Amino acid sequence: MDLFPPFDPYATGMLDVGNGHSLYWEQSGNPAGMPVVFLHGGPGAGTAPAYRRFFDPALWRVVLFDQRGCGRSRPEATVAANTTADLIADIERLRRHLGIERWMLFGGSWGSTLALAYGQAWPARVSGFVLRGIFLFERDEVAWFLGGMGRFFPEAWARFAARVAPETDLLAAYHRRLGDPNPAVHLAAAQAWCAYEEACARLIPRVEMAPMDQQAALAMARLECHYMVHGGFLPEGALLAGMGAIAHLPCTIVQGRYDMVCPPSTAVRLADAWPRARLAIVAEGGHSAMETGIRIALVMAVDSMRSQLN
Repeated sequence: MDLFPPFDPYATGMLDVGNGHSLYWEQSGNPAGMPVVFLHGGPGAGTAPAYRRFFDPALWRVVLFDQRGCGRSRPEATVAANTTADLIADIERLRRHLGIERWMLFGGSWGSTLALAYGQAWPARVSGFVLRGIFLFERDEVAWFLGGMGRFFPEAWARFAARVAPETDLLAAYHRRLGDPNPAVHLAAAQAWCAYEEACARLIPRVEMAPMDQQAALAMARLECHYMVHGGFLPEGALLAGMGAIAHLPCTIVQGRYDMVCPPSTAVRLADAWPRARLAIVAEGGHSAMETGIRIALVMAVDSMRSQLN
């Protein structure tokens, strides 16, 4: 079982969520099907047509949207009024706008963080979860991203660090550069940040990686760095501490054994704290949702969740 054939949205729109932000959203699949909302990673990565294909269009009412500051949402690459609380409020406003009573949450990496945060804030509006590459936004996870991954990808880390040398506080150095008004400064920093992450995100790295679109790279790098500087706008340990709110809901966690961005130990911690969670570790998987083993496991997870939703 692999990705479903491509299919197009049956409805799209822009939702004004205040503070100058408007979110792009779309619906595809079966309008009378089981609702699911796709929460993309980053923060700042945006959605893509391929993400619809994790879901059988005959069975699911698939909602995709671009979070504040990225993708087709506007304004682009802005950190103003962009916090986890803002994004939680946006998801709930979108649910009400679309007239959905309850929906399943599907998210990977930062999308798993946001799914947990929204679910704990609005548990009555959630039917279940499919999560991948768990990230709880704790301090050790941020430190791992900035330095630990370099133990396995030293060449990529050396290029990442060289961009801001001789400074050694990489997060602070990138934060300054990504917020610099000069495009020559912030665009170069964004490409270096995204190249480092991409080099570490796959079990088998791409031989040649074309640079990302400049604005897409800026949105992802600037927002990821912004959220890291602020600890994800979450108290340390908050998501595990809040598990009581969603412990009764079903969840399947898909985790790559060799995920270097979000190591498996975090997924195990979450599964241990969640009575109704099933952890599926993909033996030949890294971080990317589009790697063969990971995407097959995600499609299977969605299919298996259908019987558990009520």
